[in-house]
Amino acid sequence: MLKKVLEQGQRLTDVALERLLPPGTTAPASIHQAMRHSVFAGGKRLRPILAMEAARVVAGKLPDGVEELGSALEMLHTYSLIHDDLPALDNDDLRRGKPTCHKVYGEAIAILAGDALQTFAYEVLSNLKAPAEARVRIIHEIARATGTVNGMIGGQVMDLEAEKTMPGSSTMTLIHESKTGALITAALVTGGIYGAANAEQERALRTFGKCVGLAFQIIDDVLDLTQSSEQLGKTAGKDKSAQKATYPALFGIDESLVQAETLIGRGERALALFGENAETLKELANFLVERKK
Repeated sequence: MLKKVLEQGQRLTDVALERLLPPGTTAPASIHQAMRHSVFAGGKRLRPILAMEAARVVAGKLPDGVEELGSALEMLHTYSLIHDDLPALDNDDLRRGKPTCHKVYGEAIAILAGDALQTFAYEVLSNLKAPAEARVRIIHEIARATGTVNGMIGGQVMDLEAEKTMPGSSTMTLIHESKTGALITAALVTGGIYGAANAEQERALRTFGKCVGLAFQIIDDVLDLTQSSEQLGKTAGKDKSAQKATYPALFGIDESLVQAETLIGRGERALALFGENAETLKELANFLVERKK
């Protein structure tokens, strides 16, 4: 069942992205080619899939047009990857097994490609096939999740400032919850909103998202130490060489894995109100911590 959900989610997201993004021949061609280079470089489409599955759990079926919400989330995620890979930040040459955007198109176009994906994502969100109130709430949720206060950009700033230091566990958790967990949480919550979740269902999805998002980043930190660049599709060992603040650096690999599994268990319990309908979401959560890349 999980394999089918993953394949369907990837397919729906890619079809929507192909339809929504300007063709590479549209002027100015360089920016559209750069956007497409990074968006279609691969990737598991986890955030779109989580959004779609949250909508399915709430609505009882996959709501019409929810893949466009997923595509906007993927655009925002890809923009963050393009910018993270720039020389001024993580300075990486490889992403999803292919040369990073700035290595192919230069830093200026890469910066603008990230900017363009971010702004275009909000254009897509404004046109979602959902009631106006739901669209506004979805946009607000995602804007906060990608912003500076407990959001993705703020998390990236804290991550940069924590390099070559060893912050305590509470600071480490805040960095990870913001840098990675916030957009994963937003994917689940906005999927729920798209599916017309009530307040209790929304709270459950938010709790689940926070747990899964943090566990995802912990596993990412572990994989950076235990997998090769070929396996990861990006440069392995970057966190250690940059002396980044990570869970394995603070707790060790074994304890980090224990903490990730504990978080997944906590997240699964938050889904109790959905009953058996949440089984696929739980499988997705376990997939995130059992992955090898």
